[in-house]
Amino acid sequence: MTRSYYKSRHALGSRARKAGQGILTVRFEMPYAIWCSHCPKPTIIGQGVRFNAEKKKVGNYHSTPIFSFRMKHIVCGGWIEIRTDPKNTAYVVVEGAKKRDTADDVVKDGDYVIQSQEEKEKMQNDAFAALEGRVEEKKQIFSDKSRIEELYRGKERDWDDPFHANKRLRKTFRVERKMREQEGKRTEDLKERMSLGMDLLAENEDDRRRAGFVDFGVEDGETAVVKARSRPLFGTSVPAPDAGSRVKPSGITKSIKAVQDQREKLRMELGNNTRAAVDPFLNPEKPSPPTIPVIKRKKPTEGNSLVNYESDST
Repeated sequence: MTRSYYKSRHALGSRARKAGQGILTVRFEMPYAIWCSHCPKPTIIGQGVRFNAEKKKVGNYHSTPIFSFRMKHIVCGGWIEIRTDPKNTAYVVVEGAKKRDTADDVVKDGDYVIQSQEEKEKMQNDAFAALEGRVEEKKQIFSDKSRIEELYRGKERDWDDPFHANKRLRKTFRVERKMREQEGKRTEDLKERMSLGMDLLAENEDDRRRAGFVDFGVEDGETAVVKARSRPLFGTSVPAPDAGSRVKPSGITKSIKAVQDQREKLRMELGNNTRAAVDPFLNPEKPSPPTIPVIKRKKPTEGNSLVNYESDST
């Protein structure tokens, strides 16, 4: 590369290939969401999407230049142009799209609207417009005044005696602090006992209600283990009869039914206990003695060998 080659090239490289026309390629970020007018289907370009735009000066607002950013939408190939608006400190979509309406331009209560020079001249020359402006200002002043007076009355009511007000606050904070400390101790004790390596949330009424639905039974652990071992592994279940074929037995009262249920329960309990006592595999208290296997050797027989060696006879 010769010195004349570098001297003929621009410092910005390909970004300044249209520098003779006053155009510079820059990276432009979309200031707000817009709707593309060239796409066959409604397509939105979100805020913050970046494009390679052609930046060009198109005018001035007093001494502030107005720049135009022209970019190509790669989805449909259409051109979009956005210009700066120094008068309103905003960006204006000029060609190829329209701004998405998000109701951000609506004046809300409490917002201060900056009037332009034309609006100020209209207020000065038009008596009715000036009167309407003064009426609106009076309404706003009256609303602000009533709100300020309400705040002052609340302050005087709550802080009439600063000592007693401070005392009430400190008392409330002290009680809440003790409750938080006790809750923290209980939580740490539970985490230590359960070996939990995570943070536990505070208990609420829903947790208490759900915990009340859990029934852990009244039997001890050994009895439950014995019953579980005595229960058959593959039990046969008797299918329940259909509701239509169920016939209410006649002549059986509630007392007789209760006696029959108690008798059936006792019979099943005795059967399970007897099976647990007889079956050595289900009774953990009486293990069966271990058996030692005995290896029996076959006695050697004389004269039945296939090959006779001389060493056998000696």
